[in-house]
Amino acid sequence: MSPTAGTATEKTTTPDSVSAAEPVRAPASVPSAAFAPPGASSPRGRPVRSGAARLRPAVRRLPYLLVRGATKSLAIVALVLLWETAPRLGLVDRTFLPPFSEVARAWWELAADGQLADNVRASLVRSFSGFGLAVAVAVPLGLLIGWYRPVADLLGPLLEVFRNTAALALLPVFVLLLGIGETSKISIVVYACTWPILLNTISAVRNVDPTLLKLAKSMDLPAPRLFQKVILPSAVPVMFTGIRLAGAVSILVLVAAEMIGAKAGLGYLINASQYNFAIPQMYAGIITISAIGVAFNQFLVAVERRLSSWRVPADG
Repeated sequence: MSPTAGTATEKTTTPDSVSAAEPVRAPASVPSAAFAPPGASSPRGRPVRSGAARLRPAVRRLPYLLVRGATKSLAIVALVLLWETAPRLGLVDRTFLPPFSEVARAWWELAADGQLADNVRASLVRSFSGFGLAVAVAVPLGLLIGWYRPVADLLGPLLEVFRNTAALALLPVFVLLLGIGETSKISIVVYACTWPILLNTISAVRNVDPTLLKLAKSMDLPAPRLFQKVILPSAVPVMFTGIRLAGAVSILVLVAAEMIGAKAGLGYLINASQYNFAIPQMYAGIITISAIGVAFNQFLVAVERRLSSWRVPADG
């Protein structure tokens, strides 16, 4: 090798010089996506979306959401308008059906002085206590009766007797046996809520898809695993139908029970307003009961969707 060639080689390999074959790299502290123009792909192959691009789907869905919300609330708005105009036009006696604006004013006055909060709190404690006890008792019992035929044959006649006995018909019995305190009111709620949950749970277990059962048995699943992986998930939708029915019953039955010997609660508020001829306050209590019932039902629907997230939608 000639000296001239060796000198040239040493010059091209000195650390101070940059080889022409090496590309110029961006600084390590700056992401490579920062050099990409809008709409270019990221290093992993995904397009880099700007904030405006992410907002476009939401903007496109906004008219649909507005129309859907207006459609759902149209009937309620029409009812409120009819309620407001009918007494003012003389179509009904405003003494017994005051305009909605007067009812709303009475509701606000009850909420401002704390009466509404006290009565709502008393009713919710009784209603949720009875409802929770009914769920804790009826769901395991329904699963047991639906899964084991001997238990169903033993308890079937007794269930038929009590399921056809109205809860409010037994209210005097509960008052006589348990008094007019909290125990009788919670007990009547437990009794009324038990039957929708129990009967729907039994039906849900008995109507599980036989194909799923055969498939699970062909895999030699033991009985506890079969119950956990097939029976219980399949029974959730029908079981929650009974739970939602019981949620509505818990409030309706409690209001009737609070009209007898209660000193607080929405039923007491409605009954006392009627006797004192405070008609707007009476309707304010009724509206509050309806709002609580709707909110509780929506909560149960959300819980049902959470527990049934494995299901494939019918339209999908």
